[in-house]
Amino acid sequence: MDEGTPLRKMMARTDELVHYTMRLHEGPLDMDHVIGGHFAVRATGALTCDACGKPVKKFYGQGLCYPCLRDAPEAAECIVRPELCRAHLGEGRDPAWEQEHHAKEHTVYLSNTGGIKVGVTRSTQVPTRWIDQGAVSALVIARVPYRQLAGLIEVDLKRILADRTNWRAMLKKVDPDPDALRGMRAAVRGALRADLQEHLLTEEEPVVLHYPVLAYPPKVKSVQLAKTPVVEGRLMGAKGQYLIWEDGQVLNVRNHTGYHVNVEFQPSV
Repeated sequence: MDEGTPLRKMMARTDELVHYTMRLHEGPLDMDHVIGGHFAVRATGALTCDACGKPVKKFYGQGLCYPCLRDAPEAAECIVRPELCRAHLGEGRDPAWEQEHHAKEHTVYLSNTGGIKVGVTRSTQVPTRWIDQGAVSALVIARVPYRQLAGLIEVDLKRILADRTNWRAMLKKVDPDPDALRGMRAAVRGALRADLQEHLLTEEEPVVLHYPVLAYPPKVKSVQLAKTPVVEGRLMGAKGQYLIWEDGQVLNVRNHTGYHVNVEFQPSV
């Protein structure tokens, strides 16, 4: 029985346009060649923990078995709440992992995903993090030597800014509006608490991102493979970590990490 390929987030690179690649057992699939054609994702029912690689019957958290949710550094609380990170103190679930991933330069940024939000990412993850969130424009406002400090800036700015992406707003045609990001940077300088202002940058320029979407459906419906194991039709594009079909069905590939699927497609003409 073919158990298919366990899904992982789509890889992305950008020049003037974002280019996506799905990672399949048979090799990487360049999505540029299939957008516009018939595309089907069929869940086989098999599940694999993304952290330890073991087959599981259910997930706890995103693509994780229960022991990994409890113990793996990828599932530590500071992933979602960077202000709690203790990597700079040599602490954490796995201190070596923390040193490699969190005791490194981090970036605080503003991004437009259908509304302006604040976010944090490791500097080496720029612009990948922005693409994963479906940002049409983004602006670096601070660089700091470790994750917890970036988190403190983010927490203080959450008084005036959102820190989450509205996925329905993101899956629409959004004006990049770089000037809005510049204006918000000025507002941030006036709002951020005094002891953190020394980390703010003023000379960075906004980055604009373009996504391979032929047309945005007027309404979208998020598909969960656990309930709808087959999603297919004409693939209209990809934005963030979502695949977008002509009938409005959308699939968040990253949220289905560890779900085994088979992919069928007819290349676009």
